[in-house]
Amino acid sequence: MLIGGRAVLTMSHSAFFYGTLLHPSILRRVIGHEGSQLKVCPAVLLDHTRHKICNADYPAVLPYNTSRALLLNAGQSDLAPEERTVRGTFVSGLSDKDIALLDLFEGDEYVRESVAVHPLGPLVPLSSTPVPRTAAPTPSEEVTGLYVVPPMAPELPPLETLPPPLPAQTYIYAGPLSNVSPELWSYDDFVRENAWKWVGGGQRDEYYVEVDRRREMDGKTLQTAMPVVVVGRRTDAIGDHRTVVAQVME
Repeated sequence: MLIGGRAVLTMSHSAFFYGTLLHPSILRRVIGHEGSQLKVCPAVLLDHTRHKICNADYPAVLPYNTSRALLLNAGQSDLAPEERTVRGTFVSGLSDKDIALLDLFEGDEYVRESVAVHPLGPLVPLSSTPVPRTAAPTPSEEVTGLYVVPPMAPELPPLETLPPPLPAQTYIYAGPLSNVSPELWSYDDFVRENAWKWVGGGQRDEYYVEVDRRREMDGKTLQTAMPVVVVGRRTDAIGDHRTVVAQVME
């Protein structure tokens, strides 16, 4: 890759997405391009569970050694091994800049960690996923396979027959467990009820104001003449009162 006439080595990353970023239109919006170099396939992450977050459309994934206590405290029984799984999408070919934008999108509720996921199908180009002709379907329109890959999770094969795992990075929930419901999060419910909120124009752009602003400034928003560290709490564009921690270096 050439930057300023000089060759710069960039790394290619793989990631496992399990929530809103399963939706190709959301992923494209966050990374700011059509993902022509990306390949995707369905995959499963073992020994983790995916839960609803109170008053949120997106889920939390937790290692089972953490979520087990949450379930038991709610009076639920221990899960069988095949229930301690999270199905999602494995994506390869992400750039350093893609990862930086994804980190911004996920915010301080999540920590990016290395995991191993098992593919449940062949890798195919993300470009084979059609882009919606309009900015988004209306709330009354059904969100179908034209907008979502995969529209439904494939049947999970017996765990002992899973293909060898692939290394990936994923976002593990790091917020307060008091905000996490023991109820498991359904991707099918998200597609049917909430996906239209995340891919459209108009007022729903508020979900992306911070990511879009930083992408337009090409990562130079934190440049200053002097090193300074700023730690503080503010209300961002969507008013979720998250803690913002910024390290500003020359």
